[in-house]
Amino acid sequence: MTTTTSRTAIVTGGSSGIGYAVAAALLKRGDNVVISGRDAAKLASAATELGAGDRLRHLVADLTDERAGQALVDTAVDAFGSVDILVNNAGTFASAPFVDVTPADLDHFLTGNLRGTYLITQAVARRMIDQALGGAIVNITTVLLSHGITGFPVTAPMVSKGGVRALTVSLSAELAPYGIRVNEVAPGIVRTPLHSGSDVDALGALAVLDRVAEPAEIADSVLHLTDSTFLTGTVIAADGGYVTARP
Repeated sequence: MTTTTSRTAIVTGGSSGIGYAVAAALLKRGDNVVISGRDAAKLASAATELGAGDRLRHLVADLTDERAGQALVDTAVDAFGSVDILVNNAGTFASAPFVDVTPADLDHFLTGNLRGTYLITQAVARRMIDQALGGAIVNITTVLLSHGITGFPVTAPMVSKGGVRALTVSLSAELAPYGIRVNEVAPGIVRTPLHSGSDVDALGALAVLDRVAEPAEIADSVLHLTDSTFLTGTVIAADGGYVTARP
């Protein structure tokens, strides 16, 4: 499904990887986009590469600060008049054995992945409710919430991403009366900077399609959820068959 009506989207973590690909896809179809990130130089470079002129804004934001979400909303509204789409892509990820995870490690993931997503979504939902135009929220999690990998211990990021899934389910009901749909994309292994320095293609065998995903393929699933007006509370496992099948 495609749309001919220009909308305004906020994409967190938009300076690279999946977030960058989502921003590029939204801009390509004619939407206005605000991207955020923590690294000012990296974010400015991404904005230049996206090359969308007046249809793109970028804002350095630490989403764990409750003021950041409102700042992003204000940026979108001041530039484009509304907020119609939120893509929660920003987050942090690392592997560590469960028995070695410290309280500080756990707090890092709970804050970076769950608190940040919660607060920006809260700011956007308030604006969408006030606009009375509905909207679409898409959370990016991971297929590892549904099936782990032996030898790849990731409990700390998983419990934080599990909270994001709970947020997806709960908000899909709570925000439905306002016409706001809340869905989720759970990628498998994707060729992003997260895997820089490693042989990411060696992980392709985890999927029955026998390859890793490209960021643009995850962006396709995100755009589908922004346009599918009768989907809410849905999780798309964009994993090449990792969960539902085995090579």
